[in-house]
Amino acid sequence: MYLLGYDIGSSSVKASIVDAESGKCAASAFYPKSEAPILAVKKGWAEQEPSSWWEYLKQATADILAASGADPKDIKAIGISYQMHGLVCVDKDMNVLRPSIIWCDSRAVPYGQNAFDTLGHENCLSHLLNSPGNFTASKLAWVKENEPELYAKIYKIMLPGDYIAMKLSGEICTTVSGLSEGMFWDFKENAVSKMLLDYYGIDSSLIPEIRPTFSEQGRVSAAAAAELGLAEGTPITYRGGDQPNNALSLNVFNPGEIASTAGTSGVVYGVLGDVNYDPKSRVNTFAHVNHTAEQTRLGVLLCINGTGILNSWMKRNVAPEGISYADMNDVAAQAPIGSAGVSILPFGNGAERMLENREVGASIHGVNFNVHNKSHLLRAAQEGIVFSFKYGIEVMEQMGMNVSKIHAGHANMFLSPIFRDTLAGVTGAVIDLYDTDGSVGAAKGAGIGAGIYKDNNEAFATLEKLAVIEPSAADAQAYADAYETWKSRLS
Repeated sequence: MYLLGYDIGSSSVKASIVDAESGKCAASAFYPKSEAPILAVKKGWAEQEPSSWWEYLKQATADILAASGADPKDIKAIGISYQMHGLVCVDKDMNVLRPSIIWCDSRAVPYGQNAFDTLGHENCLSHLLNSPGNFTASKLAWVKENEPELYAKIYKIMLPGDYIAMKLSGEICTTVSGLSEGMFWDFKENAVSKMLLDYYGIDSSLIPEIRPTFSEQGRVSAAAAAELGLAEGTPITYRGGDQPNNALSLNVFNPGEIASTAGTSGVVYGVLGDVNYDPKSRVNTFAHVNHTAEQTRLGVLLCINGTGILNSWMKRNVAPEGISYADMNDVAAQAPIGSAGVSILPFGNGAERMLENREVGASIHGVNFNVHNKSHLLRAAQEGIVFSFKYGIEVMEQMGMNVSKIHAGHANMFLSPIFRDTLAGVTGAVIDLYDTDGSVGAAKGAGIGAGIYKDNNEAFATLEKLAVIEPSAADAQAYADAYETWKSRLS
């Protein structure tokens, strides 16, 4: 008995087939092998053709079926993870009307800001838990104003995961979690946001039918089965945005639990058990995958644009030429905690929402030419990234989140002992490192939605924990002092 998971990213589409009983991944594949193209017709725009996601998915599916030898009839459920905040528009015949405006497209920023100012900051935050910002609803408002003839043809709007589910099943539906990430959900009213739709002049009929995150959301159609080599009638039983799904993949479901990633950008995603928001809108708050009207489970998302990209910049420009990341970590380890007074602000990759949309840039502070060398700079870069995480976690704590444990995949910056030890040391949290990824998590989410697993604990009982990093009591003050020095240089 198998489960199938898809992860629809902006750089590639990954598919994994998981043995439901052992919890082990039988095969994985991704397409394209080089990064998928993003269309940028104008500065600040970013679009992709939804049909390309489907083509990549077909190729990845063929590969995993061949590699695993699984009989498609033994695949009992399908789960979908997807890039958040994208807009897909289709007509009554389910034809895509325009390329998808994806998450990193910024054209809708003024639309969201005008809505925020006109409707009132407190009003938006108390209902939507966020500013309307550059999210999906604001992207749709841009289409309405700038492409009115195309807008008039729209039958339904979807998120990228909804589109893939439609292609698989021929049915159009969405979830509360998905609607919340697009700013279509009113948490006070527990309903689609009439306030924002009315402000933008958007008819509520464009919103698809809502189904629970863990539930049957359609079955593979005869046409899709023929295209993909799957069995007709296979149920689709889970979908979630990439960050909520990453948290699911790390078995983060309960208040106070944190999921973190640190690639080019860094993400801290914590679960909150009460409806709350940051008055300064420095973090994003969405319905987590297990949020219901009866059980509040919100995902509080902190994104730091300048994370791993700083470390890669240091590798190219500061570290000895040809050195590996592992060797670079060894060089950095020659410097003491706090890098002997050197601090680096890691914000050189655009405006940071955590800093109230300021673009403060990256900078190095406290260098003494008679004292410091490459080891201090390399360590200070990793510490600066961690301290930016800590700064954001303090926002979450102000919202009522008690952070005691961080779950992370064993990848990217979390491969660095300095990064891990500093994060544990400055937050006081235990870090659990796991071997998992988004498509495997989506497959297990499908197992929950299909009732194959009774709950998340059963689904992730076989999740492989690779390491546990405990905060060092002996070094706690040194980390705290270094963080305070770093923070003083941020102002």
